[in-house]
Amino acid sequence: MLSKKEVSQIKEELENCQNPLFFFDDDADGLCSFLLLYRLVKEGHGVMVKSVPNLDARFLRKVEEYNPDKIFVTDVPIVEQEFIDGAKRKIIWIDHHPPVERQGISYFNPRKQKKDVYIPATRLCYEVVKQDEWIAAVGCVGDGYLPDFPVEEWTDLGGKNVWEVMYTHPLGKLVQIFSFILKGKTTDINQSIRVLTRIKSPSEIINGETAQGKFILKRYEKIAQEYESLRDRAMKKAGKDKIFLFVYQEQENSFTSDLAGELLYRHPDKIVVVAREKGGELKTSFRAKIAVEPAMQRALVGVEGRGGA
Repeated sequence: MLSKKEVSQIKEELENCQNPLFFFDDDADGLCSFLLLYRLVKEGHGVMVKSVPNLDARFLRKVEEYNPDKIFVTDVPIVEQEFIDGAKRKIIWIDHHPPVERQGISYFNPRKQKKDVYIPATRLCYEVVKQDEWIAAVGCVGDGYLPDFPVEEWTDLGGKNVWEVMYTHPLGKLVQIFSFILKGKTTDINQSIRVLTRIKSPSEIINGETAQGKFILKRYEKIAQEYESLRDRAMKKAGKDKIFLFVYQEQENSFTSDLAGELLYRHPDKIVVVAREKGGELKTSFRAKIAVEPAMQRALVGVEGRGGA
């Protein structure tokens, strides 16, 4: 976890800006970490870093567009030095991926002190804001981390396995909702994110209690139909082999990560490999109960490709 001093520093930076710009990763952890920070100050703009793992010079146009007085980055694995130098603003970077060395940035990452610790960006941001526990819970479970703080909406989480929560609990349904509404057209994604900044409780979404909740639920259900069709196809491919490989052709949305996670839950004895073929390349997600990242990094030596936790 971050130290009390680090938590205080981040909160002070948040509370002392008028027009912050937030960059965040394109998954439930990234989205929830942004929502927690934004909902504390209710100022500024959010930009999702979609389909790429690094914040580089391409995103400087967003800095020019919004002209922020500060920049916050959450759950983005790499912030390039060229972005830091070009932004010419104070940047606060909150992350939990393997640490990197950068100059001219306030960098908060618990793995700088303990390299093997795993704490999602959402959990780090919750330590700063101490509100919206339900959003914090969504981001944590979405990143494979069972909330270690009380959540008023779900008092039955104690003793459960995080993957059980993901696939059998209403909280897990929300995780999937948050993940799926980050797919599709940019205009639809941005509209969904704006709506989420105003949602007051999870029941608005799960039960469709408000117009805003119904909007989110309707977007999710449309995308879920596409996912469920793909999942059903994948399930038919399960065999006796230790490696469960499923390759599918490019379609409107990418579900490699979502599908790989669910297939592993349903087949915990297998090494799951889900690949989406697009433009002559395979975008691949690996899931297993054993550590696959070292083997993956060795496999990438000498070839054009990248991968990581």
